[in-house]
Amino acid sequence: MSVANDQSKAGSERIVISVDAMGGDRGPAAVVAGISMSAEENPQIGFVLHGPRDELEKLVAKRKALTGRVEIRDAKDTVLMTDKPSHVMRHGKETSMWSALESVRSGEADVCVSCGNTGALMALSMIRLRKLPGINRPAIAILWPSRNPQGFNVMLDVGADIRADEQDLLQYALMGASYARNGLQLERPRVGLLNVGTEEHKGRAELKAAHELMAATGPNANFEFVGFVEGGDIPGDVCDVIVTDGFTGNVALKTGEGTASLISELMKDSFMHSPLSKLAALLAYTSLRRLKKRMDPRRVNGGVFLGLNGTVVKSHGSADATGIAAAVKLAFQLSQTGFSQKLAARVASATAAAKNAGTDQAESSE
Repeated sequence: MSVANDQSKAGSERIVISVDAMGGDRGPAAVVAGISMSAEENPQIGFVLHGPRDELEKLVAKRKALTGRVEIRDAKDTVLMTDKPSHVMRHGKETSMWSALESVRSGEADVCVSCGNTGALMALSMIRLRKLPGINRPAIAILWPSRNPQGFNVMLDVGADIRADEQDLLQYALMGASYARNGLQLERPRVGLLNVGTEEHKGRAELKAAHELMAATGPNANFEFVGFVEGGDIPGDVCDVIVTDGFTGNVALKTGEGTASLISELMKDSFMHSPLSKLAALLAYTSLRRLKKRMDPRRVNGGVFLGLNGTVVKSHGSADATGIAAAVKLAFQLSQTGFSQKLAARVASATAAAKNAGTDQAESSE
């Protein structure tokens, strides 16, 4: 029986998520546990699971929530974290990652979720799913905890490509705004361009050029451009979408993760310092638990590959079952809103507008 055609308890057609069971640090057991959590919480999700059939069948059989909800695609090979993307592109046809992307390419599944090698996943995604027309460089977008009412900001790129010129940054703004509208339900997202200062004369030449392009494009592209923002604004409430190149974004992401981990460890050490501090920790248990949940990176696990003919969610390689479930939830929400189709339409509209503007400018100069 096909999960795509199976009906949920509510009577509506299921949204099918293609999941790469291999490649994560915790192995396929964590992935199966994670999709089982998702299945228990949401009867509208079905799965196509990719990896060694014999191993996966045993793991799935132990999870009652997955009964009738999973199809297994046998894939004998695994993309390792140490594998070079170029090698995977040439020799990866038998891997679970390749197979997972094929399910999206063929239309069997709506979104692909993988914990595997980021570079290889992006390379294979561009080959199998192809870039959207008008997109030069795809980007990876993540949700960053913030002071905004929605609780999170979108930041991109965080590592798909270390380079980005002004046209790339404009495309990131368009894609990030579309993600914020569909993922965070923001009707008119505020977009900021990350720089070393908020003054318009600061920054590299491509940033200044991108500033002008975003200011001109925002009104017609349904986003509000707030200008340059600084690193301290990433978790702030000045904007909803932070645009930057992949090198800067990845450094910021890893710095944020490391800082959150350090703060957690320092707080734990402080509360365990003396009997009095232990008592204080006990009295503040509820508040500390709330803070821990708020800072837990597993709750926002999942970077979304934007700019492709299909949606790919990259889960953290060390994700446990809770993290996997969060990535699947994000994939489901994006599929439910028709995000891939909306993003393609937005990019196509912006590309056409840019071409028309260029034609008008050329005609006026004749």
